[in-house]
Amino acid sequence: MIEIKPIQGHQIEEAKQVIITTCLEIFTGMVSEEQLKLYDPMLDLVMVQSHYFDNNGMFLVLLDRYRVVGTGAIRRFNEEIGELKRMWFLKEYRGRGLGKEMAQMLLDFARSAAYKKIRLDTFSQEKQSQAIEFYKRLGFYCIERYNDSLCTVFMEKEL
Repeated sequence: MIEIKPIQGHQIEEAKQVIITTCLEIFTGMVSEEQLKLYDPMLDLVMVQSHYFDNNGMFLVLLDRYRVVGTGAIRRFNEEIGELKRMWFLKEYRGRGLGKEMAQMLLDFARSAAYKKIRLDTFSQEKQSQAIEFYKRLGFYCIERYNDSLCTVFMEKEL
């Protein structure tokens, strides 16, 4: 049975592994697991309560029979803007409408949290073309850089 629910403390390590597995697959040969952990120690997951839930945000996991197979989150960027983060799904769960379902839940949460816009950043068109097209179908459009991350694509959606 597949469910989308707020992350619980005991699911944090599994969520991290989904993110690592997916990143290594997308960036095959470009980065090792050790390099990835240095670049992104995932401290937001370690402190998920304060980073997301206590700060007008939400972190969801996609569960298949209680196993974490996907992640997605909204975090506060400022009072009027939320940021879509950590949208990662294991390969076998992509293309089944589950990402759209999770994104819709997160956007609904963002509306209820009174955000007026949602932003996101992602990596290059070459490596993340499917993700970029997915976000465009959700109504996101490209904008200028809004942060100092290593990402190269920046998008926004009005709520």
